[in-house]
Amino acid sequence: MTNSLDIASPDSRTLLHTVARLHYEQDMSQRDIARQMKLSTATVSRLIRRARDEGIVRIEISEFVEPDSLAQQLAASLKLKHVAIAPSAPEPGAMAALAEPVARLLRNAQLGPGTVLGLGWGRTVWEVLQVGLPAFPGTTTVPLSGGIPEAARHFQIGEFARLAASQIGGNPRFVHAPYLLSDEARHALIKDPAIGGSVSLWEHVDVALVGIGRPHGGDRTSGGAAMTPDDPALDHAAGDVLLRYFDVSGRMVPWRDQGKLLSISNEQLKRVPLAIGLAVSPSKAVSIIGAARSGLINALATDTRTAMHILKTI
Repeated sequence: MTNSLDIASPDSRTLLHTVARLHYEQDMSQRDIARQMKLSTATVSRLIRRARDEGIVRIEISEFVEPDSLAQQLAASLKLKHVAIAPSAPEPGAMAALAEPVARLLRNAQLGPGTVLGLGWGRTVWEVLQVGLPAFPGTTTVPLSGGIPEAARHFQIGEFARLAASQIGGNPRFVHAPYLLSDEARHALIKDPAIGGSVSLWEHVDVALVGIGRPHGGDRTSGGAAMTPDDPALDHAAGDVLLRYFDVSGRMVPWRDQGKLLSISNEQLKRVPLAIGLAVSPSKAVSIIGAARSGLINALATDTRTAMHILKTI
C-alpha cells in the first residue's frame, strides 16, 4: 500500500478532496477508504486530518436554540400572533413534520360547532393532512378557492376539505367552480345555492390553513403548474398565498387575471382570526417574510432550519 505522499502536489490535493468526501459525505470508514483507494489506514487518517487542517473540511456545531424560544423570536420579528416550530426533518418528511405544530395551533383556536376551517392547496398542506388533524367535531371545512385544473393531488382543494372534515369529525362544504371566472360566470354561479353558500363562508372563517408559494422567479418557459400566472408583473414577486402575490416588503403585486380569481379575498383573509401559513425550506424564507408582512397570514408553522434562516434573512 502507498504510505508516502507529497501533499503539495496537485494529485495529492485531489486525493485530499476525494478522501474527505468519502469519509464525511458518504460516511465511509477509514478502513473502507484505505481498501478502496489502496492506501494504508494510517495514510487515510493523516489525509483526513490534513483536510481539516487545510480548511477543505470545516466542522461546525450549530448553536442549539429551543424551538419555543425560536418561535418567540420569529413571532416578534415577523409581527405574527403565533409561531409553532417543528424540529427539522430530512426530506421527504420535512413537510409532514409540520402536522404536530399545526395541531398545537388548532387546539389553541378552540374549533368546534359553528366554527369554520378554511383550506388552501399545496404540497405542505397536503402532507400535513396525510398525517392528520386533531378532532374538532362540528367544525365546517371549506376550500378557500375554486377548483384548480391540475391532476396532482396537492391541487385537489375539494379533496382537502373532505379529508380534513373526515379527520376532525366535521362537515365539508365544496366550491364546485373553477378558480378563474369571468365576471358574468361568477355572478351566475354565485346564485347557485350550493356554490353561493360555500363562498359566503369565506366571510366567517375562524381558522385558515394555507400554503406559501415560493418566489415566482420570472421563469415562464416550462416546468411550472398550468395555474402559475404567465405574467411579467410577477417576475419579482417574493411569493403568494392562494395566488395573491406580494413582494418581500409585503406590498401586494397585482397580475393580469387577478380580478378573475374565485377565492377568498385579501381583505377577508386578513380578517381571519387565525390564518396559519405552512412552509418549510430556506428557499422560502423571503416568501414567508413577505406573507407575514402582507397580513395574509398572522400565524406560521415551520421547522427550525427554516426559522433560523428567516431570522438571518430579515
